[in-house]
Amino acid sequence: MLRLHRKCKGFTLIELMIVVAIIGILAAIAIPRFANLIDRAREARTQGNLGSLRSALAICYGATDGTWSATLAALVPTYIDAVPTVLLPSSYAVVHAETSAETAVAGNDGLWFYDGVGTCNVNCTCTDTQGNVVNTW
Repeated sequence: MLRLHRKCKGFTLIELMIVVAIIGILAAIAIPRFANLIDRAREARTQGNLGSLRSALAICYGATDGTWSATLAALVPTYIDAVPTVLLPSSYAVVHAETSAETAVAGNDGLWFYDGVGTCNVNCTCTDTQGNVVNTW
C-alpha cells in the first residue's frame, strides 16, 4: 500500500493563535508599566533641577556671609548658568510648558517658589507618580 507523505511547511492555526495570545498577554503587562515613564522622567528632572537651585542658594549664602539671594534670577551667572526649568508631568492638575519663572506667593501655579530666605520649592499640590500627595516639593 502506498502512503502519500505530505511535507508540512509552516505553522498550524492553533500554534499561531497561541503565539498571538502570548504576545497579547505580554503587551497587556508591559504597556501600563511604561505608560507613565515620561511623567516619571519629567518629575525626576524637575526634582534634580530643584536640587541644583538649592545647592546654588546654599553656595550663594555661604559666599555672601549669610545673605540669601533676593531672587533666583540673581544667582545667574555667578552661582548657576541659568535658572533651571520646571516641567511638571502631564498628570498634574497644573501643567505648564517648561518655565523658569518664579513666584513669591505660595499656591498651585506650577512655578518655582522662592521666598527670599532660602526656601525653594515647586509651587504645586498634586499626586506624584508614586501615588504620594506632594505639597510643594
